[in-house]
Amino acid sequence: MSEFTNKWVKSQQPTIADRLREAFQPSTPLKPRLEWAKRSLETEIKKMDSVLARLKKKDEDIFRRSVAAMQNHETQLATALSNELAEVRKISKLVSQAKLALEQIALRLTTVKDLGDVAVVLAPAAHIIRSIRSGLANVMPEAEYELGEINGMLSNLLVEAGQLAGLTLNFEAANEEAEKILAEAAVVAEQRMKESFPELTSSEAQEKTKQ
Repeated sequence: MSEFTNKWVKSQQPTIADRLREAFQPSTPLKPRLEWAKRSLETEIKKMDSVLARLKKKDEDIFRRSVAAMQNHETQLATALSNELAEVRKISKLVSQAKLALEQIALRLTTVKDLGDVAVVLAPAAHIIRSIRSGLANVMPEAEYELGEINGMLSNLLVEAGQLAGLTLNFEAANEEAEKILAEAAVVAEQRMKESFPELTSSEAQEKTKQ
């Protein structure tokens, strides 16, 4: 084969850039799966909004009953209701943190432009979803399964992105980024809990009940 023919054959072979462009054409499965993952995350976020609304209503109900029990000097009932209230607020914070973290993942998925972005976004996303699933197992059992499906899809996309783009994934950096996102979500969730479920002194609680 002549030198000219060798050069021509090489020029016809797809470059990495070609493979990246092809992978993100609408007709290929990669981009639609990213869209599916984003829509699925948004669905889970809406479900968490509903759960948080129910928990807030439950919190208000328990709080009123707890105040009434204290006013009536029903110590045992007041203590039981106080413990129940603490549990509701613990669950509310957990769901709120999970929701905030998923919102970050969904937002980042909208910024994906090429396979390099896929690797950067999906590596921490998979770690975050695994952490969220374990926490929601007893609170939202159906979410545990659905998040598992989403995580499986994202993990497969991550592997494919690495193969297509010839990338070496830095999982240590990805895990650090994931922990950073989870920590930020925890801080925001804590702040929102203080705003939505303010702690009242006994006198303030009694005055609120009179109102």
